[in-house]
Amino acid sequence: MIKMINSGMQYDFDYIIVGSGFGGSVSAMRLTEKGYRVLVIEKGKRWLPDQFPETNWKLRRWLWMPLFRFRGIFKITIMRHVGILSGVGVGGGSLMYANTLPRPRETFFQSGSWAGIADWKSDLEPHYTEAERMLGATENPGLYDSDEALGNVAARFGKSDQFEPTRVAVFFGEPEQEVPDPFFDGEGPRRSGCNMCGGCMTGCRYNAKNTLDKNYLYLAEKEGAEVLAEKKVIGVEPLTDSVSGEPDTGEEGSRGYRVILKDSTGLYKKRTRFTTRNVILAGGVLGTVRLLLNLRRSSLPAISDQLGAQIRTNNESLALVHSGQKEKDFSKGVAIGSIFPPDKDSHIEPVRYASGSGFWKLMGVPMVHGKSVLGRIMKLIWSFISRPLPWLRIYFSRDFARESVILLFMQHIDSTLRLKRGLINMRSTLSSGPAPSASMPLARELADATSEEVEGHPFVMVTEAVLGTPLTAHILGGCVIGKDSTEGVIDQDHKVFGYENLYVCDGSAISANPGVNPALTITAMTERAMSKIPNKE
Repeated sequence: MIKMINSGMQYDFDYIIVGSGFGGSVSAMRLTEKGYRVLVIEKGKRWLPDQFPETNWKLRRWLWMPLFRFRGIFKITIMRHVGILSGVGVGGGSLMYANTLPRPRETFFQSGSWAGIADWKSDLEPHYTEAERMLGATENPGLYDSDEALGNVAARFGKSDQFEPTRVAVFFGEPEQEVPDPFFDGEGPRRSGCNMCGGCMTGCRYNAKNTLDKNYLYLAEKEGAEVLAEKKVIGVEPLTDSVSGEPDTGEEGSRGYRVILKDSTGLYKKRTRFTTRNVILAGGVLGTVRLLLNLRRSSLPAISDQLGAQIRTNNESLALVHSGQKEKDFSKGVAIGSIFPPDKDSHIEPVRYASGSGFWKLMGVPMVHGKSVLGRIMKLIWSFISRPLPWLRIYFSRDFARESVILLFMQHIDSTLRLKRGLINMRSTLSSGPAPSASMPLARELADATSEEVEGHPFVMVTEAVLGTPLTAHILGGCVIGKDSTEGVIDQDHKVFGYENLYVCDGSAISANPGVNPALTITAMTERAMSKIPNKE
């Protein structure tokens, strides 16, 4: 229960954090440790392990579409230039991400809008180490059929020596055997060992995945942080009169903020207001950028014109390979168990869902390429006429997850979009570099090689084949770090230019293209930002 303080002599909270993903949970724990009163606001639900869906056919518990009473953990957003996969719920994207915690290459720290502002690799090194400890990063001990297939593809590319297991946020104890907290000297929750079911991305039902509600956020709540679920922030207003006797420094936000929120799941959208000295925006690109775009037209007009700019997709491509090797089980293992770099700019990983999770086959069509929409549609029609059996096999497969390998291809090569306000949602426009493309020659080559290895056929999402729009689970940027407001939205300590006591700590602060799964980097950057905030007196 939230306790509102209405004495007129102090704020309701020292910090209000909008979002409970990697940035929000790290902020909550570190600020609570420093003695601050913290409230975390999350638009999604709170989940227990046995509440997660058994498969991704359980759409009401998997998909987030509250208008249709779907209140799951997985959100799909389609824009003109990119389709975005993101997480919702207490714990944010950690509930549905693939556990994988790689570090970016050297180029990440020396490119983008933050280049030269700090020695980022050196500055972030201790925070990467701490993030790995907190998230329980460990080498995946089990390589299975999809990993074996990728290893053989790596050999074809002469990269066997660089094929390796992933480092993942999973507890590998005795399968399904519960033990006292193994990570924080007994201060954390009890945990159970991973059974390699492959169900990480529909929510771990076996208490083995190191989601944020089992580390950062759990410890923050234990020390007094409060979490308000199923609420959406719609307003952040600088206070004009201090409620704590704080002096006015002349800059907006120096006296704190009023945060306005409403119900995100109920039919009756009740509004609530809290006052706070500080606000940390941690709702991810789709949450933070959209909120600030709305507020720049009302209560926060001084936000940099760079808001919404320098959006990166991690240059990703997803391919589905439906295998003809019925004796294989490509669903066994952790969500992403192995990785290798086919060239100096790229990485590829095999992705899996648990047996029975066949939702994605509904969106699969044969891999076709072409410069125009009409040309690709004609190729799809001809593909079905000339080779209907691969189509029919994927749609009538008894267990798509068990029979298929999903390939996630990522690149360091940079290109950016810009997100702007739309009539209902945000809309994407081109910015710098080539537009994100679903058709990348190396990605196609890898998909074809994997198909040969597993005696299968490559498929892509229908949005990629028809519209040429790639899917990404790692949308980044929009509130990037810059030397001033002409080059970024926040400074090197994650403070918003033009406002005091207002911060951004999430994927929208990522200021270059990591080319690998970004969860560890978001965690490390937030650890660094929180280290700059002093203890409460």
